[in-house]
Amino acid sequence: MSAPAFPEPVTRRFGLAEYLRCMTGIVWREGLRFIQQRGRFIAALIRPLVWLFIFAAGFRSVLGVSIIPPYSTYVLYEVYITPGLIGMIQLFNGMQSSLTMVYDREVGTMRSLLVSPFPRWFLLTSKLFGGVAVSVLQVYVFLLIAWFWEVQPPIAGYFAVLPALILSGLMLGSLGLMLSSVIKQLENFAGVMNFVIFPMFFLSSALYPLWRMKEASSFLHMICQFNPFTYAVELIRFALYLEVEWFSLVVSLACMVAFLALAVFAYNPSKGLIARRGGPGGAV
Repeated sequence: MSAPAFPEPVTRRFGLAEYLRCMTGIVWREGLRFIQQRGRFIAALIRPLVWLFIFAAGFRSVLGVSIIPPYSTYVLYEVYITPGLIGMIQLFNGMQSSLTMVYDREVGTMRSLLVSPFPRWFLLTSKLFGGVAVSVLQVYVFLLIAWFWEVQPPIAGYFAVLPALILSGLMLGSLGLMLSSVIKQLENFAGVMNFVIFPMFFLSSALYPLWRMKEASSFLHMICQFNPFTYAVELIRFALYLEVEWFSLVVSLACMVAFLALAVFAYNPSKGLIARRGGPGGAV
């Protein structure tokens, strides 16, 4: 006796309106979470402001910055490290988003979203855009405060830097999404701080020009050149002064695509790391 034939499951096709409604909901939720967590907003600003007001002031006379692009004259050390501190804001925000992703994936709303009919790449991208919107808001508040600390780029630079902020935020957020796929518990975030955030920040051009690093150690200089955070910082630095650093633009775009592709693969319910661990939407 032959087995009964069952009809093929019908996959619903969503229109543009449904996709926009889903993305708007996820982005809006990220914004509401950020507004409700005032401590997160204050902490995101205190960290770079401490570096700007204390660290930069203490090393102003020691770490002079010569005339290098995009600066047309000698600049204060505070001016030089501001793009790096902007990158710090986006880097920490990307890692913070990965931390919330771990929680949401296990017990929060992302557990339900990941088994929804929407494609996972779209859900992850929507989550990514929500985090970028929050980080851009933090950056502009930081730039407003830095204006009173003699960090005054051209007015047009505040508008020109927005595309660079979006691209760098997407790249660093994609890195955070990729890491969230391998973080099993919230307690493991401390390891991310020690082995990802701090090395990426210090081994970059955020605090000193790469030629100074080359004078100290050619090996560390090589690591800085392979650090994607270096190119995010340089992209922001040049954009603030109405210039485009094309190599940094290409590298940042390529890293963003690579990190996002790896994150989507890792969250694939049949092939990725989530499936191997029996996560939401994966095989048990």
